[in-house]
Amino acid sequence: MPGLQYFSFTELWSPLFLAVMLLLTAGYFVLIGPLASRFEGSIAVPFWRRGLFLCGMLALYLAQGGPVSLLGHILFSFHMVSMALSYLVAVPLIMLGIPDWCWRALLRVNPLKGFAFLAKPVVAALLFNGLFSLYHIPVIHDYVMLHFTVHRLYYGVLFLTSALMWWNLINPLPEYRALSGLGQVGFIFMNMVLLTPACGLIIFAGSPLYATYSDPGTWAKAMGYCVPQSPAALLQAFGGPGFFGSLSPKVDQQVGGIVMKFIQEFIFASMLAYVFYHWYKKENRQEDTELSAPSSALAEEV
Repeated sequence: MPGLQYFSFTELWSPLFLAVMLLLTAGYFVLIGPLASRFEGSIAVPFWRRGLFLCGMLALYLAQGGPVSLLGHILFSFHMVSMALSYLVAVPLIMLGIPDWCWRALLRVNPLKGFAFLAKPVVAALLFNGLFSLYHIPVIHDYVMLHFTVHRLYYGVLFLTSALMWWNLINPLPEYRALSGLGQVGFIFMNMVLLTPACGLIIFAGSPLYATYSDPGTWAKAMGYCVPQSPAALLQAFGGPGFFGSLSPKVDQQVGGIVMKFIQEFIFASMLAYVFYHWYKKENRQEDTELSAPSSALAEEV
């Protein structure tokens, strides 16, 4: 995109956030390596699971610390790409990368048991989709974007509620599984429906909704949390977000809503196919077992 050459390496790649992500990744490999023997039932973690964790951490870094994060403060369409990468891509990949024995050890921590109700399917779906939709009410979105501490806290809560939502679909522990195959299908449709009103509001709005992406002064103030320049200096250098793209604020907003809905539909449709496939295989195995049992008994009698 034109204009990104005006930003420094530090502004584009957030080395401090990168260092934090690298430390967390190193901690993961220490946990599943040298420290694994301290956990009951621990086994070697396969390479594919490690790869999923690394892909999840990379997606999270790009969305919250890399160029996508900076672009998400400039254009609404990239903001939605950042949201999708953070909560629909990174979260499930990171969770799938964590081995079963780690999950069991974590869930045995007593303080967490008091919050188990938050992981119930309906509660988890309403929490994540409700907070996501609430965030995209224009007055709330602009407030969060203009207050750095609130911004980070809100994004952290969204990350946790996203994990609670995904837990109902990719939970690897049978003893903690709340949904059957058919229940998971219904849960997927629930999530697809709950996010639709927010995306519809964004896509079909007749005018730009967010001052952060349409008003130069508000945009410059929000950008101050990404780059070490004053709002006045940013306005003098760029004039506003229009400097970085050819789309009008309204069209950029519509593209963002479409991108978010498309990514969500694609990911949940893939999950739906996965759940249907495994549910179908399980039902067939049960039918085969039931049919073979009488045959075996008859053969013994003969």
